[in-house]
Amino acid sequence: MAKLTLARREFLAATGAALAAPAFGGERTKVSERMDLPLVDWHVHLDNSTIDKVLEVSRERGVTFGIVEHAGTKENKYPVVLSNDEELGRYLAMLEGKGVYRGVQAEWLDWATCFSAKALARLDYVLMDAMTYPGKDGQRVKLWEKGVEERVEVSDKQAFMDRFVAFHVELIEKQPIDILGNVSWLPGPLAGDFEAFWTEGRIRRVVEAAAKEKVAIEISSGFRLPTLRFLKLAKAAGVKFAFGTNGRYPNMGKLDYSLQMARELGLTKGDLFTPPPDGQKAVRRKRRVARTSDR
Repeated sequence: MAKLTLARREFLAATGAALAAPAFGGERTKVSERMDLPLVDWHVHLDNSTIDKVLEVSRERGVTFGIVEHAGTKENKYPVVLSNDEELGRYLAMLEGKGVYRGVQAEWLDWATCFSAKALARLDYVLMDAMTYPGKDGQRVKLWEKGVEERVEVSDKQAFMDRFVAFHVELIEKQPIDILGNVSWLPGPLAGDFEAFWTEGRIRRVVEAAAKEKVAIEISSGFRLPTLRFLKLAKAAGVKFAFGTNGRYPNMGKLDYSLQMARELGLTKGDLFTPPPDGQKAVRRKRRVARTSDR
C-alpha cells in the first residue's frame, strides 16, 4: 500500500509539472512560473459535466485540478451527494489515473459518520466551508439561498458575525478537514461591508485555529476572497493556502485572483497546501472526533 500511495503522489506531481508547461497556461502560467508556484485548483466540481470534459479545460488552462464531490447524508441537496463507502469507492475509481487530486466537499456536521475511516483515508484531501449553517430550529440552512433571514437570526448583524466566526472555528477544530473553502464569504444581509464585519479580532480567531489544526485556507478566485488584509493575518499566523475557484464547467481553473494575492503576499511553494501522507491526513488525525469506524 505504501508503494502504491507513493506511486500515485509521484504521478500527480509529474502531471502537475506537465500541465504547468507554458504551451497551455498563457500569461497565468508565466506569472506562476516567475513565482515558482504550482498551479492547482483544489475546488472543482463536476456538476453538469464529465471528468473527460473537465480534463480538457485543465489541459487548456495549464492547471491541475482537485475534484471535490459533495459528501454527507442525502438531506444535502446537490446533483450528486456521496453518502456511503460504496458510493465513495465508485467515485474514487472513476477519477483513478486521470491526473487529478481526489477530494470531497464535506456537508454538514454529520458528514463523516457516513463513511469508514479506511474509506476516507483513500481521499487526497477533504474541503469544507461554513456556508451551510445552523438555522433557528437547529436544522441546516444554505446561507446563499433566498429568504435566509426567515431561517437564520441575522437582525443583529454583529451578534450573527460572532456566532458565524465561532462556527468557522468549530469546523476547523472538530471536523476532519484539510482545506477551509470560501473563507470570509458572507450571506446577503451582511455582504455589503466585509471590512465592518470581518474585524481583525474575528480574522485572528479563524486563522489561529487554522494554523493550530493544520487546515489550509482557500484563496478563492471564484468569490475573490478573502481580502488581502485577511490573508496577511493568515500568513503571519503560519497558515497554508490553497487556490480554488468553486468552479463548474467550464469555469474551473481561472486562478487570476489567487495568483494576484499570492504575488502580493510573496507566497512560495512552502506556503501552499499539498496533500499530507496517509498517517497525517485530517481524517486519520481526527477520526475519533468524526466518529467514523475503522472497519
